[in-house]
Amino acid sequence: MDYKKYIADIQDFPIEGILFRDITPLMGDGEAFHSATQEVVQFAREVNAEIVVGPESRGFIFGCPVAFELGIGFVPVRKPGKLPRETVSFSYALEYGKNELHVHKDSIKPGQRVLIVDDLLATGGTVEATIRLIEQLGGIVVGCAFLIELDALKGRDVLKGYPIFTLVNYD
Repeated sequence: MDYKKYIADIQDFPIEGILFRDITPLMGDGEAFHSATQEVVQFAREVNAEIVVGPESRGFIFGCPVAFELGIGFVPVRKPGKLPRETVSFSYALEYGKNELHVHKDSIKPGQRVLIVDDLLATGGTVEATIRLIEQLGGIVVGCAFLIELDALKGRDVLKGYPIFTLVNYD
């Protein structure tokens, strides 16, 4: 399936100079959303994922149906102040700012095989922070899956050593 048909380009969002790839048309099309989910599910099976982790918030949108389809758990990675129990955290840089991510301290078991699912691989900062959180808890990152990869931002370079699966690449 040509997923680019279902991704809208929005110029100057969220700030001037950024070309935002809007995935909501893909999410709104049942066939396209199902197809994209199934492709990530297949990758998850290939890497023998035992749990899916998704960074806030679009990682929830793609990670939850993958976990559901596989019959495995889903762990949300959130911004500060969003999780009610004890957390571990990691600070990182975005392509246009800084952020911090948290995960519940008891959400990943030592040795558990983890697949990270998110909508976009840009600079790799969010995923790198997510990897650090998982590894801090003793999890093993067996792969990272994305709907979109922005090749020019070289996020893949930050994730060397981790299997990466993407459905759509943009220069």
